[in-house]
Amino acid sequence: MKIAILSPVWFPVPPTGYGGIEWVVSLLADGLVDAGHDVTLFASGDSRTKAKLEAVFPEPPHVPIGQSSFELRHAAPCYLRADEFDVINDHSSQLAAVIGGLVETPVVHTVHGPLDHPSYDNYKAIATLAPRVGLVSISMKQREPAPELHWVANVPNALDLSAYPFHAPRGDYLLYLGRLSPDKGAHRAIEVAREAGVPIKLAGKKREPAEQAYFDEFVRPLLGPDAVYLGETSHATKVDLLQDARATLFPIDWEEPFGLVMIESMACGTPVIATRRGAVPEVVEEGRTGVIVDDWRDMAHALEDADRIEAEDCRASVEERFSPERMVAEYVAAFERVLAGEPEPEPEPVA
Repeated sequence: MKIAILSPVWFPVPPTGYGGIEWVVSLLADGLVDAGHDVTLFASGDSRTKAKLEAVFPEPPHVPIGQSSFELRHAAPCYLRADEFDVINDHSSQLAAVIGGLVETPVVHTVHGPLDHPSYDNYKAIATLAPRVGLVSISMKQREPAPELHWVANVPNALDLSAYPFHAPRGDYLLYLGRLSPDKGAHRAIEVAREAGVPIKLAGKKREPAEQAYFDEFVRPLLGPDAVYLGETSHATKVDLLQDARATLFPIDWEEPFGLVMIESMACGTPVIATRRGAVPEVVEEGRTGVIVDDWRDMAHALEDADRIEAEDCRASVEERFSPERMVAEYVAAFERVLAGEPEPEPEPVA
């Protein structure tokens, strides 16, 4: 199969720091090549891939994420060559999904964000303007606001397990890892750690003005000797932090479509304590890989339950459920169904 993969333009593939979508795109492109497919990856020129690399920008443009003029310049070459491919898998923007309605080649667009406002309205418009463009969800919870859209598959994200070595012994600190924004809840994580009497380390991106403003108002005043912000770390440092943490806190207050941090933590052998929002119940196996609470204020009391979770079970769950091989096989099956004009099988109910 000749497959084009259109990555977002904002980070290289794989990313050098922040960039969860780009990690998924990297695993998918390389996995498809390993499976014998002819793959062309449209990404920034500093990307590293087993696929054929096509780039408009030698490096990701240094502008705020979401500027449509850059997204259009990045996506256009892929769609202008659409007749060279059997299928196009778009991981980039909603604008690119609209363009997918202009070509004859089947387009499968992976939805990586939540279907909240205005995203929900945009995808409703895409369904009208580009009705042949099929959508892939990354969790069943993600689809909930718009089950009527043209879904062709649900494919949870995967992890390169070789990049997250298993480590059984745990340290004496809690960890927050993620973007610095109110919905992710770094300030809540600090309050949880203080209530539990355990130090916490925090790491994550705060490049955007809104992220910096949130950090300055809500996070910085809470920092101290027992709550240290380490910045946006390298991958190696992130793995070290995950391996040595007592538990990873995930106190989200939004409908998280997936939550890659959770499987990163579990792969390293570290349990997750998370709020019951978004895809959390689809990712965390209650009592096996983590503890799920209805209110973030209950997280400190859940620490004893998390301590009883076996590191080996955390790793095994990720190997069973979030391997690159599983993800690649599910994407191939989706592409084949789209090419054959077959509908999506009835999705399995979420436990």
